[in-house]
Amino acid sequence: MSVHFNVEEGIIAEPLNLTVSLRGTREARDNYQLFRLTGLLDAFSEPTFRKVLGSKIEEGPKHIILDLSQIDFVDSSGLGALVQLAKQAQTASGTLQIVTNARVTQTVKLVRLEKFLALQSTVDAAVENIKGA
Repeated sequence: MSVHFNVEEGIIAEPLNLTVSLRGTREARDNYQLFRLTGLLDAFSEPTFRKVLGSKIEEGPKHIILDLSQIDFVDSSGLGALVQLAKQAQTASGTLQIVTNARVTQTVKLVRLEKFLALQSTVDAAVENIKGA
């Protein structure tokens, strides 16, 4: 497990212990956490994803940005975990912003959750949304 340090911003990207098919990092910023994930958000990875991210939401900060732009696949279990995390963030007086790619967006739109899950096209757009919250 290695820790990545972004010299430009002084941010340490902490690796997350997820699964073989789902990997990621967490960056804690002033008023939000940025999670960058790659791989598959499916029935196999969902329990670990929910447990790890749920505990990080409790630690704070309460505003969450999930960068799913490098995710290859999301199934119904993954969507359920995203809905639960959104509700958990709201309960903690925070927000959940999800940065997507075309595949993730299509999956979310199929079940009409695009507004509830606050889909964003870039991390910068998600940060701006948090500033307005």
